[in-house]
Amino acid sequence: MKRYKIVELLGNTGRELLGQEIIVKGWVRAFRSNRFIQLNDGSCISVIQAVIDFELFDEALLRRITTASALSLTGKLVESIGSGQALELQVSAIEILGDANPDEVQKTVMQPKRHSLEFLREQAHLRFRTNTFGAVFRIRHAVAYAIHKFFNDRGFFYLHTPIITGSDAEGAGEMFRVTNLDPKNPPLNEDGSVNFKDDFFGKQVNLTVSGQLEAELAALALGQVYTFGPTFRAENSNTSRHLAEFWMIEPEVAFNDLKDNMDLTEDFLKYICSYILENCAEDLKFLNDRDAQEQTQKPQHERNELSLIERIEFVINNPFKRLTYTEAIEVLLNSNHYKKKKFKYDVSWGIDLQSEHERYLVEKEFKCPVILTDYPAQIKAFYMRLNEDGKTVAAMDVLFPGIGEIVGGSQREERYDILHKKCEEFGIHPEELWWYMDTRKFGTVPHAGFGLGFERMVMFVTGMSNIRDVIPFPRTPQNAEF
Repeated sequence: MKRYKIVELLGNTGRELLGQEIIVKGWVRAFRSNRFIQLNDGSCISVIQAVIDFELFDEALLRRITTASALSLTGKLVESIGSGQALELQVSAIEILGDANPDEVQKTVMQPKRHSLEFLREQAHLRFRTNTFGAVFRIRHAVAYAIHKFFNDRGFFYLHTPIITGSDAEGAGEMFRVTNLDPKNPPLNEDGSVNFKDDFFGKQVNLTVSGQLEAELAALALGQVYTFGPTFRAENSNTSRHLAEFWMIEPEVAFNDLKDNMDLTEDFLKYICSYILENCAEDLKFLNDRDAQEQTQKPQHERNELSLIERIEFVINNPFKRLTYTEAIEVLLNSNHYKKKKFKYDVSWGIDLQSEHERYLVEKEFKCPVILTDYPAQIKAFYMRLNEDGKTVAAMDVLFPGIGEIVGGSQREERYDILHKKCEEFGIHPEELWWYMDTRKFGTVPHAGFGLGFERMVMFVTGMSNIRDVIPFPRTPQNAEF
């Protein structure tokens, strides 16, 4: 006899199986009156109701069935006579696959009541069982699939870039060191510094902060590539938007300029949002309702004017407004918001825009997603192409409602002499990136790319306000529990 998933039974397959004996397996969400079992198997947010004739089963067996028990149920699929579900299972056989101690259940997230997200993070090994996190992680999977499908359908090649690297793509220096040297007695140079020549790789290496530099090398031969892998930042930050370990998507395209890059980014983000809206309706509705409830508990000035689903539709249905950083600064300086001193952070040319500035541009001024371009060179990375004015670079940031910056990218500096000079200005030794510089000597071409923080995208389409709630096991300062 075949086992069916609940998501299959609640779709067209269920109608085809009416009157047939089938098997379902899952975990008990509720067991009422020794008669009605609510069973969920993780394939969707819904449960299937299983009806038991308690006279057919041993009382001792039924007493073992509690919330969180794992069961295999055999029975006939029939139309439900009760409200709330179209089908139910008339159970003829029960097998308990795993018991659950009721006293232990009461201490965990599986207790049938509302829990705080902070409490759920403390039990990350169990929070997948809740409706909220079941929905979040099914959607996380869908976002990942949509990303791969988008690039595959457009002829991109998926590139696996190194996790262990000797370069710092961002120049930030906040990296995790990888070593097999004895931490208590490392070999030292005469000046007291660590001698990495005796280390495993013969040099100092770290966990990567980006696969971009390596992706550029491949793009300059394969035409268009993308990375999708883990990245790491040793930034001692405990904000709701930062993780020490997270995932990045970084496409690189030869012969693309900044406009091409913006076009690709807009198509990409609209595609992801459309895919989630079309393929995750049940989970999205649950999270939309959850988000609406969460908004009522926030101060009025912090609430999103749009619902979760409306925010996703907002991205799909609106062309992205494109303007320069300089134009954006002028808009902010001329705004009533600035004149009435409602911004927490000051506005002036040369600043790195804060989230409040970015959200104002999207939500108040233009009422659509925004792409800002041509940022001051001193606040952007060394590899971004210097514009003719000598002050700005061909950079771009994409701004979304409710979240601010979601994508950062640029046209890359393909001119060897200028790139060499910029390395020196940023305190980067060009000889350490000889392989990156070398590509500018052999048929250099304009090329461009961007980076999307995967977790930030998942935050946007799920409405979760803390990045720790969209990754299975968050890594943050002083926290690597699971």
